[in-house]
Amino acid sequence: MRIVSLDFCADQYVLKMVEPERILALSPDAAAPFSYMRDAAVGIPTVKSSAEDVMILKPDLVVRSYGGGPNANGFFQSAGVPVLNIGWAGDLEGIKRLTLDMADGLGAPEIGAEIVSDIDARLAALKLQPNKNRALYMTPSGITSGSGSMVHEILAEAGLENFQDQPGWRSIPLERLAYERPDMIAAAFFDTNNVEKNGWSAMRHPIARAQIKDLPTVALNGSWMSCGGWFVMDGIEALAERRYTEADL
Repeated sequence: MRIVSLDFCADQYVLKMVEPERILALSPDAAAPFSYMRDAAVGIPTVKSSAEDVMILKPDLVVRSYGGGPNANGFFQSAGVPVLNIGWAGDLEGIKRLTLDMADGLGAPEIGAEIVSDIDARLAALKLQPNKNRALYMTPSGITSGSGSMVHEILAEAGLENFQDQPGWRSIPLERLAYERPDMIAAAFFDTNNVEKNGWSAMRHPIARAQIKDLPTVALNGSWMSCGGWFVMDGIEALAERRYTEADL
């Protein structure tokens, strides 16, 4: 099958599981800093997700998460082009199921099995012991996350409690941070974003900046956190390692 990938979340799975010669095109973000498989994307053509640009390539399969918009599935399928949609995963078990499904759909079940086996082995190697260290997830846009998100699950898998005690995606709790502090900071996307670009970001507040300046901080690469995939393990391992080296002292 000759494959076109419509967004950078789809790019990750296509680049991991498909031979380069079978990839007709990737999304324009395939080689961006927040793309985990960016090195593998070098030299592969890119295409905008518009129907016209994709159809002219005559793909045998379109792979997408959100690329092409809400009508993409219906359009490509009506034109006789199968679509492989990336499902949603809210935790590591979901990521493992999603990985196996994508591997089957891309004709590489053995690669999917290897990835899942690697996730299990890496989790077992962490040998986490319970502790009560609380981590606050922070981004340059001033956003954090509580329960019900992949971020929350990543912190839990690393053996940490989430300092954000309200569910969902929320602004950094500046008022609470004025009198209560977490044990450590999980700082994501600071490698790919500039805080100064957003004049309204809560990260510009001195209280927010003080957290990263004064507390043990784990830098979470944006490419680990942008999509739900096997690469979240890199973030889990980074958090778990720092938990024992600094946050417990």
